[in-house]
Formats: sequence, structure tokens, C-alpha cells
Amino acid sequence: MSPNPEGAPVLDTEFFRRWLSAAAAAVDREADRLTELDAAIGDADHGTNLRRGFAAVTAALEEAAPATPGAVLVLAGGRLISSVGGASGPLYGTLLRSAGKSLGPADEVSPGQFAKALQEGVAAVSRLGGAVPGDKTMIDALEPAVQALAEDPEGFAAAGSAASGGALATVPLRARKGRASYLGERSVGHQDPGATSSALLVAALAETAARGAS
Repeated sequence: MSPNPEGAPVLDTEFFRRWLSAAAAAVDREADRLTELDAAIGDADHGTNLRRGFAAVTAALEEAAPATPGAVLVLAGGRLISSVGGASGPLYGTLLRSAGKSLGPADEVSPGQFAKALQEGVAAVSRLGGAVPGDKTMIDALEPAVQALAEDPEGFAAAGSAASGGALATVPLRARKGRASYLGERSVGHQDPGATSSALLVAALAETAARGAS
């Protein structure tokens, strides 16, 4: 994140590459925890699947070297769809692909443009999975994050905190969507793995923005 001649911050291709690199590192670091959370209410493969997917994203970005922010996100989303099993690949892939397509061919985007694009990505995920806030899914972390960015497009740290809080707030919820919904009341008392990994993605965004501003 760097200022343009008028002093307003802009997000360039390198920013998005660094964000996804930070996300891949976070997923790799937390993969065992994500799988442990998924073992309680899912298929016990969330961390393993995402680790494989983000490793594939890292390799694809190094090989293809996309030239724009939108192209980075579209490529990453496509690679997640093709390399991650279960529901996670299509959902995360849709998030990034939709946001990337919204950004279009611009070489640089403003935080406001990115906030709008990410909001469109989250809306696409909601349509695909049929989930809304309170259903104990990744939407419970992503929706608060995009709401925070809608209020302050440069508030990446606030978005990270909102996503983390949203993930924690899934613990007392009964799952209404996804594999966990089949457990009924037994899903209560467990943190949703998808919301947790989504919070990692937003935390990596906040970390990348903080480093860019330092």
C-alpha cells in the first residue's frame, strides 16, 4: 500500500501478491488447528485442504506473474477451485474470483474500490452456499470484515478484528448450513473452521496493509 501523487493510498499488484503469500503462511501455520476444529463438526480435512490449496496458489502466482490486482485474485481463486476438495475450494475460489473480476484491469486500486470488490466477493459466496450471518459458516467472519471496510476502506486492522470476533461468535451457534448442520445441537459449542480460516485470510490482509504502511 503506497500513496499516489495526491496522497491517497493505492493498492498495487505487489500488495495483493504479498497478501496471498501472508495468507498461505498463516494457513500453513494453523492447518493442524483448522483440521482439529473440523474434526469436531466436519470431515477433519479443512486445514489439510486449505494448506494444499494455498500452496498451489503460491506456485501459480510465481509461475504466471499476473500483472494487475484483479488478475492476481482471479488466478488465485481459480487455483483454489481446482485444487481444494470439498466445499472450501469453490467457496474461497468464488470469493477471490468475484473480487478480482470486480476490480477489472486496473493496475492499481483504491482501498474503497477493493472494499467494494471484497463485498461483492462475499455476496457471491453467500449466494453459492446459501449462508447468511448466524448460520455458523465462513460468512460469520467475512460479513463483519466487509462491513468494517465499508465504514472505513482503510480500516484493515478493524476488519481483521471484526473477522476474528465473528469467528469466535460461532461457538454458541447451531450450524444451519454445511456438513456441520447435520449434527444439529451437537454443533453448538464448537468454533466453525470455515469462519476461523476466513479470519486468518482477513488477518493476513491487515498484516500486509500494516507492513505496507510502515
